[in-house]
Amino acid sequence: MIIYNETFVVEETIHQEWLQWMQQQHIPAVLATGCFESYKILAVLDSPNEGVTYCIQYITPDINNYHNFAAQHAHHLHTLHHQQFENRYVLFNSLMQEL
Repeated sequence: MIIYNETFVVEETIHQEWLQWMQQQHIPAVLATGCFESYKILAVLDSPNEGVTYCIQYITPDINNYHNFAAQHAHHLHTLHHQQFENRYVLFNSLMQEL
């Protein structure tokens, strides 16, 4: 399994609005690409960062699906996110493989 992880540190004043937007807009758009078969939303409990930290993990059985997402869809979806929450979050990405 391949896990594409997006870690967001979101300003505390908007984190509920952000989470609702992610659940209603962003995550469905990512899944609609057909590149991932499922996802998880996690809240980081012991984050050293100011704000609220979330991890969104998108799961696919094939790394080629991730590469397709990165090449065809990621830029557009991240641009939409940035337009919605400009300067109110920080994003870190990582790619992992379940062993």
